[in-house]
Parts: sequence; structure tokens; C-alpha cells
Amino acid sequence: MTTPSDAVMNLPRRDARDKLQGRTRYTVDRAVSGMLHAVQLRAAVPSARIVSLDTAAARRMPGVRAIATSEDAPGRHGIGIADHPLFAVDRVRYDGEPLAAVAADTFEQAVAAAAAIVVVLEPLPAVLTMADALADGAPLVHPDWRAYEVLLEGGAHAGNVAWEATVVRGDTDATFARPDVRIVESRFRNGRQNHLSFEPRAVVASFEDGRYHIETSTQVPWTVRNVTARVLGVPPAQVRVTVPAVGGAFGLKFDCSLEPFAAILARKSGRPVRLVNSRQEEMLTCLARENAEITIRSAIDAAGEIVGREAVVLMDCGAYGGEQIFLTTMTAHTLGGNYRLGSVKLVSRAVYTNTAPNGAFRACNGTYNTFALERHTDEICAAIGMDPLEFRRRNVLGDRDLGATGQVFEGDVLGPMLDRMTVLRAEKPAAPAPADGRLYGRATTVGTWFIFVGPSAATINLNADGSATLITSGVEIGSGTMVQSLPQIVASELGLTPEQVIVRAADTDAAGYDLGVGGGRTTVSIGAASRAAAADVRQKLLGVASEMLQTPPERLSLHRGRVEITGLPGSGATIAEVVSRAHAVMGPLAGSGAFTKPGVTAMAGCAAGHFIDAIDIPVFAVHDCEVAVDRDTGHVEVLRYRVVQDVGRALNPRAIHGQIQGGVVQGLGYALHEEMTIGVDGRICQSSLETYRVPLAQDVVPVEIVLHEGAPSIGPLGSKGAGEVPILNVAATIACAVAQATGKRVQEIPLTPPRVLALLLDRTPPLDFPHIRNDWRANVLGGGVAARR
Repeated sequence: MTTPSDAVMNLPRRDARDKLQGRTRYTVDRAVSGMLHAVQLRAAVPSARIVSLDTAAARRMPGVRAIATSEDAPGRHGIGIADHPLFAVDRVRYDGEPLAAVAADTFEQAVAAAAAIVVVLEPLPAVLTMADALADGAPLVHPDWRAYEVLLEGGAHAGNVAWEATVVRGDTDATFARPDVRIVESRFRNGRQNHLSFEPRAVVASFEDGRYHIETSTQVPWTVRNVTARVLGVPPAQVRVTVPAVGGAFGLKFDCSLEPFAAILARKSGRPVRLVNSRQEEMLTCLARENAEITIRSAIDAAGEIVGREAVVLMDCGAYGGEQIFLTTMTAHTLGGNYRLGSVKLVSRAVYTNTAPNGAFRACNGTYNTFALERHTDEICAAIGMDPLEFRRRNVLGDRDLGATGQVFEGDVLGPMLDRMTVLRAEKPAAPAPADGRLYGRATTVGTWFIFVGPSAATINLNADGSATLITSGVEIGSGTMVQSLPQIVASELGLTPEQVIVRAADTDAAGYDLGVGGGRTTVSIGAASRAAAADVRQKLLGVASEMLQTPPERLSLHRGRVEITGLPGSGATIAEVVSRAHAVMGPLAGSGAFTKPGVTAMAGCAAGHFIDAIDIPVFAVHDCEVAVDRDTGHVEVLRYRVVQDVGRALNPRAIHGQIQGGVVQGLGYALHEEMTIGVDGRICQSSLETYRVPLAQDVVPVEIVLHEGAPSIGPLGSKGAGEVPILNVAATIACAVAQATGKRVQEIPLTPPRVLALLLDRTPPLDFPHIRNDWRANVLGGGVAARR
């Protein structure tokens, strides 16, 4: 009989050697006979009317085989609202928007032909900030927004508000009117962050036998399939998507991007087409983590409990709604997470601007909302004179507590995690205060994340040699889940070693539907489907073995590639022998499994415009860091960093440690270095690694890690996804530590040296958001304000 512990091991990555030695072939490395090279012609203005677009001269250029424009892609796509055409149609909405695509024999010929396309544009007023977009009488990024198809009912949208999600639970008006409460108000702002995955977005497409074959670097093969079909106006069955190894993603590739362009050019030319973004295109037009503006207002009673909270979160989605429409949902569970709230009102708005669209990024929405929430928490503690750790212990979510949307949480998780961090701090005393005059600060923060579940499917074939082949639409994006936890789960169910489990690359023609790889869902959703498929195979295998061995199935066990009679080691037969018998009497042994979200419920009537009202698998994190701040330069050095992470059951502790170390480093970049700014021309100013600062080797700090196991989870074997949450608290923890070190009010990230120095010199005015009204209702569509258009 297998047990969950059978799946737990520090399994090395089977793909590590090939990746380290450069043998892994990514999409960007692919080449096929007769392949053409494609480029996109992009707009160089943020807002304009397209007067004309003439491709005649370009079509006569040497080597040109196909040119595509908006006439070739009639459909629009999107999340929640179908607002996004493939090419700009009649109107340019951001600098870098595709106007046409060219395929030619060589890349140089394609570039020359694209330059020969004659485009006449009539400039239009642009709104480049959310303040501009929400101003009275602001130009509309989408004047025809009313005509767009709504794909999810329930969300409010109007004018430059692409989507709005709200939470209302309890009576905050009465709470804030109480004479015994202390009211604390805070404002915060964050910038954009580039994913900077090593492999840019890349695709090779072909058109054969009336079908499109798209080989692409993506996290979401089924999304690529369905969106490509939608914008091309063909049935989804005419599109096949396969995915080689992916050279990093972090959410960048959680959408359909280049694939339809290459597919159109492949059909028009009759030849395979390769389309790859340059690094500059990745920097200027990629789906960055969105910039946001946040206000929070809390009422605290005499016992130090949060009896009321109101918050407004504005998220810049850029020219199209994209992932940000979905991410408005997240505010309820990130900014509305961590703590018990007596009453709450939250509104999260995705706002259109004439800038490059934004998208999902590791712990999307959570990083900046956790930064805002934890800084606000420290400001509360300062206002009421309570120790920050004690305040958190007193108020964190526990067993049977209500979340913001009224869901009931199970298990006491954050409290024991805070206790463990306290012990960890005591075991290893704080780093000595810098002797060079730098300012020393320390902070501990908490964070709430959750695992995206949703539908996944798996099929397992038991092979003649006793090995198993796992077929899913899962994608190996570099995290290792596809080659570590999934083989571990399947092997433990079938009595094999993980090395005996072959994992097929994603192919929508071979595998069932899957929501995609991201949000920590691979181990949970695909893992659960894989375990169900393995259980199906196991039942069939034991049935055949029972007949062979004349022993009831319940007396048989699978162990080390054998079917044995329980209690009689060495008895029975090898799995290969049983498979051979199955071939003779019933045919090959295969099994299938599926999984979808179980549907944890929220309180009726609390949430509106949400894609997820309640979270099926919450994941918690506690971070602690120590910093030194240079008084003269504003440079922040992280001296020590600690993490206690909720993992449910750690199937591969070493792999989880790697994810935590990597996530913290990525968070260091977000907190201290990585800054994207928009110029007056609407173009992102940081177009290369010369102008976009990321963490370097000397910036990396070793992370002290404790894995907190045992929290409730519906994941297979009690597991939770571990790759998303490590970045969640980093900016919050560093910002709180810098505020503690300097005694200054930290309201904005990243904390670059110039920004910190300005704080130290008292040259940073308090944030003011005149476009966010003081009355919470005035920030809600239908509340008397935004319904004006």
C-alpha cells in the first residue's frame, strides 16, 4: 500500500544537465525546411487614427512571400470583454501596436519590406496615466466600448474603466462613525516590472492539410489554440498547438501573443513561418506587471482589532484589458487577505491608458497589494502604539475566520507561522548594526496568496517495459514541476520510480483541456488529474494481476516495479509481466483522470465582477528581513532574509527551496531596482538591459528557509503550489524595513537610491491621488461618478 510519504523526495531535475550544457532546444532554436522569417510593423505613436495603410510597394520587395493586416484577422479577443484586435483597426491605441506583419525568405528582407509599408496616421490626444484617463472629459481609449462583446456577465465597465470588481461586506459607514475607533489612511504607488525571461516570445507556425500547427513558447497551449481560432475566424479544431521547453515565463506567456500573426502568414505563404520578438520588443511591448495606485482606510478599535476597512485599487491595464480584467478579482484575496476584517469595502479597477498593455506576472496583483497592506499595517501600529508583530499575531486570519468575501477559512496557519518566525529570529540573532554609519532596519510581514485551480486532464499509458507515459497539456516553464512533482505523484501511485515516468510535451491534439501553467496550479491541478489517471491505471493493473496470481486485488501492492502479495516480499510478478498479460487478455493498460475547482463559496451578495469569489487553496507566507541604508547615497543593502512558507506537504523540499531563493531574488529587483517609466511620447523609456536594472550576483542574499507543513489543502497528497508565493512579500518586507530604518513614510516602490535619498532629505511630498475620491462610493461605477459617460 502506497502512502503520501512515498512521493516525498529530493528528486533532481532530469533536464538539468541538458539545460546547463546548452542542449535543450527551445522554440527560439527551432528551424524547419523552407521556413520564412517574419517581423511586425509597429506603430510609433500612442494614439492616432489610421488614415491609410499601403502595402503595394512592400509586396514587390525581394523575398517577400506574405503580408498580413487587419483584413486577415476579423475577430477580437480578451478576458471578460473582447476588446483586443490582432492588428490595430482604424485606430492606434499604444506605441508599438502591430499594424502589419511580413514574412520573407530572410529576416533582413522582412525588415526591409516592413519599412516599405506606407502608413498615414492622424495623431489623436493620448491619456498616458490613470489620472489622465479618469479625469472629467478625458479622451476615451475605446470610444466604441459599448459595442464590445461581454464575455463574463457581472462586471461593471464604462469609458476608460475596462473592468471593475467590488467587495462589500458589513456596514463600514457605521464602523467609521464609531467614536471609539482610530482611523488610519494610507496611499501607495508602484511601477511596472518586466519579466525578462531569457527566451523571448517565439513561434513557428505552419499550415498543412487545412489545419494550423503552432509550435510556441507559451504557458497556455489551449488559450493559444482558442484565441488563434477566434481572431482568425476558424473552428478551434483547425488549430494544433505544441510546446517545447520554455525558456522562462513568469506570467509573460500566459496569453496568446505572436501565434496568430505567424499562423496567418503561414496560411498565406504556404510555408512555415518563424516570428520571434527582439529584446527591445520584449522591453517596449511586453505584458509587464502593471503599475498601480492604492488607497486604504482602516478603523481600529481599542483592543487593536480591525473593525472596518475601505480600499481603492487602480490598475493600469494599458491599451487593452487583457489579464488585468481578471486580476481585478485578486484584490479581494490579497489586499483583502492576511487579517480578520469586521466590515469591508474594496473596489479594484482596470483602467485603460494609451500605453503598452500589461499582463500577469508571478504573484500577479499580490506583490503590490501586499506591499500596500503591510506598509499600511505598520502605519496602523505606529498610530496606535502597538508592536507590529503583536498586532499581526492578534489579527491574522485563523480557523473559521471570514475572508473579505465572506468565505470561511480552514485551519490556523498564519499564527503558527509567525510563531515559527519568532523562534527563527531568536535562534539567529539580528545582524549587528552597521559600524559605518548606515541606518539599520528590520521588519516582518505576512502575505496571503492562493492556488489557481480550474480544469486539468491527464492520461497515462502503461508501457510494455513497465514504465508509464504521462500525457497532459502541462508545460515545463523552467520551474521543474513537470519533471519533478508530477513524476513523483504518478510513480508513488504505480509503484515505480520517478525515472520510469515519461512526461510528454504539451500537444493539444493528444492531451485534454488545461487552464494553463501558472498561479502555482501545476502540482495541484495537473497533479490531481495525474494522480486520478494513475489510480485508474492502478485499478486495471491490479485486476489483471489478481487473475494472474489468483489473489484478491486488495491483497496486492505495487512496489519497485512489481505487483506483490502483501506481506510476501519478492512474490508476484513484475509490472512488465502483468502488462504483457493484459495485452493478451484485454489490450493495453491506460487510464485517464480529471480535476477542476471544488468551488469554495463566498458569502452571497458580497462580491461583484469577480472571476473567483472565494479561494480554494490559500497559501500563506511570513517574511523577515534586515537592511542597511546608506545615509549619503540612499543605497539599500539587504543584510539577511528569512522565509517561512506554507507548502501543505513538501513533495520535493530541495526544489521548493530553489523556488523560494529565486522568488526572493526576483522580489529584490522589484523592491529596489527594476523601474519602467513612460515618456511623454507614450513609449517605455527602458528599452534594453543598459537602462533596466535587474539584480546582479552581488545583490543576491542567501535566504534562510523554513517550510511550514500540515495546512489544509485539496492538492494531491496535501500539496500546494510553491513557485508563485515566494515573491509575494519581498517588496513589502524590504519597504517596511527601510521605513523602520529611516523613520520615513515609504509609499512607493521601487526603492531606488535616488528615491530613498529623497526620502532621507525630506524632498518627497506625500502622495496625493485627486482622481481617487475620498468617498468610497464615488469610485464605483453606478455610484454617481463614472456613469457620466
